[in-house]
Amino acid sequence: MKTIETRKAQLEARLAELQDNLLEIEDALDDEPNPDVEDRASERESDEVLEGLGNMGLREIQMIRAALERVAEGTYGECAKCGEEISQERLDLLPHTPLCRNCAA
Repeated sequence: MKTIETRKAQLEARLAELQDNLLEIEDALDDEPNPDVEDRASERESDEVLEGLGNMGLREIQMIRAALERVAEGTYGECAKCGEEISQERLDLLPHTPLCRNCAA
């Protein structure tokens, strides 16, 4: 069973990783467009994929920050909906989840 401090460190490490990834995505999206029309079309497709990844990363960052707030409040590991304890197995898979398995279903 992982301690709250272990979970907090795990969340903070993932948050830092996501923030680094977002910086890389922003840098890639800021690159000058290719003057070749065919290459530019391919780059647009890549940019759309990067934007999608960036949006997913932003959503996960929001969830991690909310989980860190729950750690600070002393409610981490409690389901935000029903108040029951979230299983360790679920927290192992989704350390930022606010919901137990039953409420998430």
